[in-house]
Amino acid sequence: MDSLSSGPSLQLLAKLLHDTQEDDDDDDEHVPHCSVNAMTPGTIGPGKRETTDTFQVKPGNDKAIWNTEEVPEGSEFEDSWDPREQPEYQILFKQSVGTEDVFFGMSRKDPSTACCEDMVIQIKLPETKCSDITLDVQDKVLDLRTAKKKLLLHLPYPVDSKKSKACFLSEEETLEVTLRLSRMFDFINFA
Repeated sequence: MDSLSSGPSLQLLAKLLHDTQEDDDDDDEHVPHCSVNAMTPGTIGPGKRETTDTFQVKPGNDKAIWNTEEVPEGSEFEDSWDPREQPEYQILFKQSVGTEDVFFGMSRKDPSTACCEDMVIQIKLPETKCSDITLDVQDKVLDLRTAKKKLLLHLPYPVDSKKSKACFLSEEETLEVTLRLSRMFDFINFA
C-alpha cells in the first residue's frame, strides 16, 4: 500500500493526467522522466486528423441533385401517399438436408440462417385472385401489388431473382414466394 500512496508515484500520476503542453513550462527536476509521461487518455487510438470543410464534386451530370449510387435499391416503388394497406407476411428460411445431415451430422450444416439456401415469404392475400397480383423481385427488394394490398419488402439478404419462384395457394389465400439466397461464400458452404 505504501507504493501507491508515496509522493513520487502520486506526482507521476498527476503528471500523466496533465496536458504535456502545460508540463513543458514547469521544471520538475525531482520527477523522473519516462516514456509514459506523454501518455494521456487523449493519446490512445489513432492520431487526430485535421478536418477541412471542403466539398468534393464527383464528375458527372452537373444538373443532378444526387448521385445515382446514393439512391437505395427499391426506392422507386415507395409511395407514402398510397392508401392500400400492407398484408400480413411471414419470412421463413429453408435448407436442403439429407439423412447424412440429420442422423450423422456429416455436413457442416447447422440450423442457422447462414446454412439456408432459400428464403420463403408467405403473404396472406384474402379475397384475391391470382390474376390480380403484380409481383416484382429484385436483388434486395420484393414489391407486391394488388387492388387492395401493397407490400414493399426490403429483404434481409440479397437474392437471385432469376432462380426464384412464386406459387399462389388459393385454398389458403396465400402467395408463397421462394427466393434463392445469393451470398458471398455459398459456393464453399454448399458445394
